[in-house]
Amino acid sequence: MKLIRFGEPGKEKIGVQIADENYDVSDFGEDYNESFFESNGISRLRKYINANFESLTTVPPGTRLGVPFARPSKIVCIGLNYKDHAEETGAAIPSEPIIFMKSTTALVGPNDNVMIPKNSLKTDWEVEFGIVIAKKASYVTESEALDYVGGYVLHNDVSEREFQIERGGTWDKGKGCDTFAPMGPVLTTVDEIPDINNVRLWLKVNGKIYQDGNTSNLIFNVPYIVSYVSQFMTLLPGDVISTGTPAGVGLGFNPPIYLKEGDIIELGADYLGQQRQEVIAFKK
Repeated sequence: MKLIRFGEPGKEKIGVQIADENYDVSDFGEDYNESFFESNGISRLRKYINANFESLTTVPPGTRLGVPFARPSKIVCIGLNYKDHAEETGAAIPSEPIIFMKSTTALVGPNDNVMIPKNSLKTDWEVEFGIVIAKKASYVTESEALDYVGGYVLHNDVSEREFQIERGGTWDKGKGCDTFAPMGPVLTTVDEIPDINNVRLWLKVNGKIYQDGNTSNLIFNVPYIVSYVSQFMTLLPGDVISTGTPAGVGLGFNPPIYLKEGDIIELGADYLGQQRQEVIAFKK
């Protein structure tokens, strides 16, 4: 099953995507939030759809899609988790996962605009495979980690490299700007992906492909990441862990390539759908 949310920003309704058709399930009566995941909402939603499928209405084509879940308590990201990406940035291969946080106010829909921050000269792209947590996780083992996962989501981990690297402190400065976390279009439930260790992900800018990777090349795989992060913080239902990006980011080129107003970013992943964003200049 693939979950969607649709409609105007801040007024999204819930839906599902079945065989590439989007259906309105707002009569289910809940949002895709912490309480939904915590109360086994995916299973309950399946039962609702099976009982009411004939009466479901389709979502009109062209309707805006939002983030496919309500704002989570946190977005946890893993840095330098593909060997080729670490190498292109000149960084050492991590011996343990690098953790940083991304602001939940950075969340936007999969096809919403990406806004270059005020005073930014080095805004960059990063296609990533995201994990959505289904139940409270604290000190879970690697062998049980997947029991805590509800599904997966496509994420463009937009980054401002000067803020991230050159301004002192942690990476968070360059990761949490407004519009820097396009997610969706769907939350794909765990049963829909036959092998999470073999998912292709790619990204283009202005029609040119820059990233073309596969989760088979993750340094730390999904179960390890979930277990590892849970040793340092409690993961709540609906939280997102973004697993890192493959080679091909703008920072990795000589000279670097950064986003500018008018650029078009397109990205996608097997089973997770595609995104498209136009880059716009800063505005309040």
